[in-house]
Amino acid sequence: MSRLAAGVVLVTAREDELGEGGPRAEDVGMTATAFMSVSLDPPLVLVSLREGSRMDDLLAEQPRWGVSVLSESQRHIAGRFAMKGRISDRLLFEDIPYVRGTESDAPLIGGALATLECETQQRVEAGDHTLVVGHVLTATVPSAEGGPLLYFKGRYRQMG
Repeated sequence: MSRLAAGVVLVTAREDELGEGGPRAEDVGMTATAFMSVSLDPPLVLVSLREGSRMDDLLAEQPRWGVSVLSESQRHIAGRFAMKGRISDRLLFEDIPYVRGTESDAPLIGGALATLECETQQRVEAGDHTLVVGHVLTATVPSAEGGPLLYFKGRYRQMG
């Protein structure tokens, strides 16, 4: 499957937790290449999450989430959020421009080719992954500059 080129997105959500000092929220992000449009009417998308990953666990609890379609100039963002085994995402968003989604409160990355806010409609167990189907609540095109970031043969690539 490494020979199938895929677009790269950042899936984000806001995690609310109860801590010792009271309630707190943390932004969580995950790089994904298994993302696709499912339906135009109603507008549905699908993302595949590794079973038991932090994002899989979070989206089982948090029904609203965001997607930022990354541009070729955002390779560093894809690499940063693809790191496995991290405990906290708190510092990962520090120097990345983003806005908060009006429907999901999730971070939507500035300069992305497109951003979506979704609400989970269905979760399907599929082998070692969970397929999450989301109803698109909002869609914007914050930047028309540049081409898409692609993933092919184990590396991030650009078109052309």
